[in-house]
Amino acid sequence: MHVTEVKQGDSITKTFWRFTIPAIAAMIVNGLYQLVDGIFVGHYIGAEGLEAINIAWPVIAIVGGLGLMIGMGAGSLISIYRGEDNPCKARSAMATGLVLTIVLGALASLYLLLFGDVLVKLQGASGLAYGYANDYLDVFKLGSVATVIAGALPFLIRNDDSPFVATSMMVAGALTNIVLDYLFIGLLGWGLKGAAVATVLAQLVSVLMGLAYLCSSRSFLGIFRHPIKLSVSDAGQSLVLGCSSLVMFMYYGVLVGFHNRLFAEYGTPVSVAAFAVVGYLMTLYYVVAEGIAEGMQPQVSFYHGAQSYSKIAKVAKLATMVSLTAGFIWLAVLNLFPDFVIGMFNGGNEALLQEATLGIRLHLSAMYLDGLIILASMYFLSVGKGGKSLSISVANMLVQFPFLYTLPKFWGVEGVWLAMPISNVVLASVVIPVMWHDILKQQKKQPELCPAMA
Repeated sequence: MHVTEVKQGDSITKTFWRFTIPAIAAMIVNGLYQLVDGIFVGHYIGAEGLEAINIAWPVIAIVGGLGLMIGMGAGSLISIYRGEDNPCKARSAMATGLVLTIVLGALASLYLLLFGDVLVKLQGASGLAYGYANDYLDVFKLGSVATVIAGALPFLIRNDDSPFVATSMMVAGALTNIVLDYLFIGLLGWGLKGAAVATVLAQLVSVLMGLAYLCSSRSFLGIFRHPIKLSVSDAGQSLVLGCSSLVMFMYYGVLVGFHNRLFAEYGTPVSVAAFAVVGYLMTLYYVVAEGIAEGMQPQVSFYHGAQSYSKIAKVAKLATMVSLTAGFIWLAVLNLFPDFVIGMFNGGNEALLQEATLGIRLHLSAMYLDGLIILASMYFLSVGKGGKSLSISVANMLVQFPFLYTLPKFWGVEGVWLAMPISNVVLASVVIPVMWHDILKQQKKQPELCPAMA
């Protein structure tokens, strides 16, 4: 029996934490890839390095987003099929997802080769930052397949009833990344190229561990112990269901790019570097919120497949409370100890400290609402309503553009910092009621029919 299997008498809360704690841990570990790069770059290369990595990140956001799209889309299908007690279709969904990662990884390499340099220039990069950013992207032009597969495998494996394995492979990758960052950046002086090489090699470690698990007898579905069947229908559904996750990832990349351009226009290169630091600090909450949402997903998908709608409402309430609590705690820490948290990425640049402190006060003031928006998008994905999930992700991006266009004209750099929190308030006031209306509407449809997962 797998350690994550749910016994008949397990409570909803116990089941929620059984899936959510490994998911949060996995997302924190995944976030360490960015954070560790930022820490080493900030201390060994300086503000120009932070500026460069923040310019390169929006360009490669689509690469990581493709892996997340397949992981979440195919992962949701796997859990829905398992809830319907159809392991054969669940195996087909997983095998199809794995093939999609290889195809999309190859396309991602082509995208970077064709558009990487152009997208760096569009963000206003120049001088050292321009060269550093291209050094970083050159590595991913060759390593995109590993990046996409590494992004998808943990979610596929978690929906194979093995969240502990998914977390373990990501921990191994993150630890590898830390060691290699120190070797390539700190000791060998490879700069941004060293950070990228460390990331890709660490992702390969995660991929090898994941494939080893799927080939072993521990795999619940055991796709390699049965005839492999691919499904065009599952491929399409995986892309549709996971598309919102790709857009959510791309939205962050696109907005980082727009912010970079505006900070370069209304501020200084230090403003761009400070935005990178604030982005890393937000990532520490964002990965927790994403982990809560992704921990909720297998449970909600299972209950949806089993038509147990009242249990979906209970899971959603619990996830909302946990996400808000995490957001309030981290916001308090950032505002009480800004020098300490910024110091993780700063080698003693006083201008960077002052600008990043301003960013914390303004830019992150409503970040806890971002967690609720993520939950709403994940809920609709989990119940097979990919269109609504995609709409929330698209709206999350589009709603910020009017504020980014107007606020800097009146308040300069402070206006750039304020665009996100104001847009979060506007969007959350719409999508949260929509999510709960759907949950309560489904709850009235049918009495409890859920069999195994409590």
